[in-house]
Amino acid sequence: MTDRIVVNEGVHFGKPCIAGTRIPVVDILELVRDGVAFDEILDNYYPDIQLDDIKACLKYVIDIVIAEDVHISAQS
Repeated sequence: MTDRIVVNEGVHFGKPCIAGTRIPVVDILELVRDGVAFDEILDNYYPDIQLDDIKACLKYVIDIVIAEDVHISAQS
């Protein structure tokens, strides 16, 4: 799935996009956040992508969150 998401400094200022498109990952994530069904995303918003592209967007962000270190400091 990692080959489905690319970062190219010449496309959307280096924002991650679905490979072979100019569709930013964030655009797909916003639709998912808003409760738009995957089938509706494919049929009504981005008919040129596939279900695996949507899954790759989700995996991309999950991998970022997993790799993120969160440091919590004690409050005084």
